Amino acid sequence: MEAIELLKNKFGVQQKYLYELKEGDATILKIYWNPLTIAEREAIVAKSGDSGTNDDFALNLMITKALDKDGKRLFQDGHKAALRREVNAGILQDIQLAMINSGSEYKLEEAKADLKS
Repeated sequence: MEAIELLKNKFGVQQKYLYELKEGDATILKIYWNPLTIAEREAIVAKSGDSGTNDDFALNLMITKALDKDGKRLFQDGHKAALRREVNAGILQDIQLAMINSGSEYKLEEAKADLKS
């Protein structure tokens, strides 16, 4: 297997992550996402504009990447203003940090192939 195939299989966009927003023992919302690619990061940065802050990037990341269990977007671009004004910033930051720091803690599906001789 070539290096590109190994990278795509082990770290590609087929990976899925899960963050559960809880209140006590109850799960309020399950948020799924696939890894952020360079192309997506560039698009999110462009969407944030020249005066984009880290908060703008993180909010646009969450809006763009958050999916339900069926792979449908949880948020639309038009939700940005409401999220900024009407949702606790700490909750949003928890979700955004989980997405930015995607790793084994949030991994839902394992990679599908290992390097074979």
